Amino acid sequence: MHCDPRFSRVREAYERNFTDGVELGSAFAVYLDGELVVDLWDGVADRHTGRPWERDTPVFAYSCTKAITATVLLQLAERGLVDVTAPVAEVWPEFGVRGKQRITVEHLLSHQAGLPALDERVPVEEFEDLPAIAARLAGQRPIWRPGSAHGYHALTYGFLVGEVVRRVTGKSVGELVAAEISGPLGLDLWVGAPDDVIAKAARLTAEPRPGSETGRKLGEPGKGDGAPRRAPGAPVRATTPIGPPKDPVTAIAMAARDPGSLTNRALGNPRIQDLEGGANNPVLLRAGWPAAGVVTTARSLAAFYRALLAGELLRPETLEDAIRPRVAGPDQILLLESSFGLGFMRPGMTFFLPSVSAFGHTGMGGSIGLADPRHGLAAGYVMNKMADVFAGNQRVIRLMEAVYRSI
Repeated sequence: MHCDPRFSRVREAYERNFTDGVELGSAFAVYLDGELVVDLWDGVADRHTGRPWERDTPVFAYSCTKAITATVLLQLAERGLVDVTAPVAEVWPEFGVRGKQRITVEHLLSHQAGLPALDERVPVEEFEDLPAIAARLAGQRPIWRPGSAHGYHALTYGFLVGEVVRRVTGKSVGELVAAEISGPLGLDLWVGAPDDVIAKAARLTAEPRPGSETGRKLGEPGKGDGAPRRAPGAPVRATTPIGPPKDPVTAIAMAARDPGSLTNRALGNPRIQDLEGGANNPVLLRAGWPAAGVVTTARSLAAFYRALLAGELLRPETLEDAIRPRVAGPDQILLLESSFGLGFMRPGMTFFLPSVSAFGHTGMGGSIGLADPRHGLAAGYVMNKMADVFAGNQRVIRLMEAVYRSI
């Protein structure tokens, strides 16, 4: 492990997370002005076997993927292959029906398309057939008028943006990540992991809920979870009205209890729980969902953002425009104030950081990748003990506060 003496308080905060029992296994890396100043890892990668977390242990980092997918599309835009201001239907004609004719690529990237959830349950057999899932979305009608509101497209973001990428290049996001990002930069970062990477990946574990004694592998149903079972293909309709929540805390609690809420529909279809072992299942790790499919190490996730700041992946003017907030305010899905640029989160209640100049993306359970141009920072945090919280978690807040106090 490595920690520059200037960042000793970061190491103390990292160790405190283990002392306080909020970590199982994790890794945290920070670059300052291009120099790796923090590279920490500890704990166990698999609570069942006791396998230790090692320097090169990768892990599934959920929605940290979205920023990587956005970068792939923005690279295509720089080459003149995609116009982010143009209608999606220009490159994906089947999409331009049922009120979606004017949805732009920018709407997809900034969660304004009004397609946060699939109407029908996606069968397990389709989990690795990304064009088939995209075709389902092409046949839907938007839930809200595109551009009139924003709401986190937790999973559909990837199928939508990924299909635009495929229509333009004939390749998947994962293939382009390997060719244009991970390969040239030498990163341990995959959107769709090969079998040898899957074999050494850390196994995710859900944080125990109140009243339970042990965690469970993420995606495994708990006893008496109360969620009604629907046959594959059965339509699922929202039971929670669209509109800004009057009381976010109450609204989130209600949405979490309501399996038919738009929030649950957006976060839970395709239903990862249908896979044995949930998010640990090779099917998901191999599928390369462009919204939630990255398998990476903290060091490589931080290095991705270091490369963005250095202009190695996008031209500075492209990045500057991409992180400009396109939307800010009540999120129709997360039910909190959120802000997005073109695929990148900006500081707010769903991306809580000590600096307003930061950008990046979180991943469910607590992972995060970010950069801060003002301070020359790039950071990545990954873990396998999933925080049972809706947005953010104290581990990351503690670590990032220590980072900013050290510079």
